[in-house]
Amino acid sequence: MQKAVVALGGNAISPADKVDSIANQFIQTRQSLDAVIDLLNQGIIPVITHGNGPQVGNAALRTEELAGSVPYLPLGINVADTEGGMGYMIEQSLINRLRDEGIDRHVVTLISQVLVNENDPSIQNPSKYIGAAMPEEVAKTKAKQFGWHIKALDNGQWRRVVPSPEPIDIINSKVISQLIELGHIVIAVGGGGVPAFRDIDGDLEGLDAVIDKDKASALLANQIGAEYLYIFTDVEQVALNFGKENEIRLSNIDLATIKQYMAEGHFPPGNMGPKIEASIRFLENGGKRVIITSIDSIKRDASGKLGTIIKA
Repeated sequence: MQKAVVALGGNAISPADKVDSIANQFIQTRQSLDAVIDLLNQGIIPVITHGNGPQVGNAALRTEELAGSVPYLPLGINVADTEGGMGYMIEQSLINRLRDEGIDRHVVTLISQVLVNENDPSIQNPSKYIGAAMPEEVAKTKAKQFGWHIKALDNGQWRRVVPSPEPIDIINSKVISQLIELGHIVIAVGGGGVPAFRDIDGDLEGLDAVIDKDKASALLANQIGAEYLYIFTDVEQVALNFGKENEIRLSNIDLATIKQYMAEGHFPPGNMGPKIEASIRFLENGGKRVIITSIDSIKRDASGKLGTIIKA
């Protein structure tokens, strides 16, 4: 039985050109399920992961706005909350779709903790933007109130920044493997999972940080022995010189070539970079194929006809 990790981007579920309502998130989620059905029809069991960038930003904003009325929630709790809420949305949508397709499979959502190093360099130098941009005075007031780190943007606005440590271990990956062996579809590592580290006694403790969803998905894929990693985002294909007149879209490419393009600086850290880095890690550690594409093209791409396909 072959396995795949299907990583749904938070921006793919909440596109910038649509109102970010729960109804629209459900619509986008349902459209993404063509890939899952196609994989099942090919005899491949998918594990579904998802981003939560827009969603966790909204959750953090609600926490800020209500800080005087209800207890302030740390970022780790916001990540766990969006894991549960988005997992429910994906799980319900998939259960309904499986019934419509006549496919007898069970679906389960796991709130996933992901182990990180408490001394990760990003903790001392936070750089991952989260939440909305705001004027400098507002940002500094909130930083003082909530203990934030903030950073200036090029346009004079400011945003909160948080650590984004490297994932070391998906803590419940063995449970996920056991559920897959039983033929169940698992939704896990939402938003990159909840960051956790082990203290001096070996106990798990939460951390105010976010983990890159694609890196966590690649790690999970390797730990469960998946052959394929699907990364769904808001662009149809990876491109060199993205958005420029000399843009070159990539269709089929091998690991050595994508590594060369990465070294040449074609994939910015805040955009396609983490997806390519995750793809390289997955393929270098035993994966066979990565497909990067958009939700709008999922059905064709799941059949291997479009998108960017990277092979080991």
